Amino acid sequence: MIQPANPNTGMMPISDGEFAAMRDLIQQRFGINLTEQKRSLLVGRLQKLMRTRGFSAFQQYIDFLKSDKSEQGLSELVDLISTNHTYFNREKDHFDYFYDTALPTVIERLKQQNRRDLRIWCAGSSTGEEPYTLVMLIMEYLGADYKNWDAGILATDISDRALTAARAGVYPRDRVDQLPAKLRNKYFTPAANGQLAVSAQVKREATYRRFNLMNTSFPFKNPFQIIFCRNVMIYFDQPTRDALVARFHRSTEPGGYLFIGHSETLGREQTIYKYLQPALYQKGDA
Repeated sequence: MIQPANPNTGMMPISDGEFAAMRDLIQQRFGINLTEQKRSLLVGRLQKLMRTRGFSAFQQYIDFLKSDKSEQGLSELVDLISTNHTYFNREKDHFDYFYDTALPTVIERLKQQNRRDLRIWCAGSSTGEEPYTLVMLIMEYLGADYKNWDAGILATDISDRALTAARAGVYPRDRVDQLPAKLRNKYFTPAANGQLAVSAQVKREATYRRFNLMNTSFPFKNPFQIIFCRNVMIYFDQPTRDALVARFHRSTEPGGYLFIGHSETLGREQTIYKYLQPALYQKGDA
């Protein structure tokens, strides 16, 4: 029997079994660990979507998600439950370390190997602020020599909404203000409504793809020298984090770097990456 919506809030109710099924589905497909405290948040965010699709009960919605071979329903779901709040130069010390230490170290190593393939992956790239910042910094570091390098950024996210915004590359001014004036003036142009647009030369160096980090194996032919996965694993439980970090490690070149969010840690028990400083790790040279 379908329960009526709450007359006081107009919200569809969710049973314990339905919430458990939603929680399990979300963890299995996206790695996101929804606790009981997130129950009302989940229900609130899904109300409009369920009504738009004509569902009158959560079980109908769950059945739809499980049978939807196009995965469009799952894409809509992750857009609603994921948080894409970010801005340029967030956690600035990471970008300082990238420019001052990690990038020069990697480039020198590649030169010694007679290579010019700089491979950097932004995993969980959200609306594009992080990968575009990295492109600007690489351009600044290499200068006129940039054209002689295969140096673009691979940027992936599970949210189609975030990827669409990233590809557009247009941002409110307050999301760009944290960048140094030199970068703002050099790599942005004015856009409508007082916004700023990333320049075409930067945009074409970032390749955006939809990718689910819960894939049990990564499809990349070659490993990366630097991986950024910041403020993503905070939503995962420990086993999910451990499995993902192991996959990152397999996709990291010897001597390569892994940047995670300042609110995250790999845990003291992990030994596959060498700890450098908070939220920054390096793969051994072996």
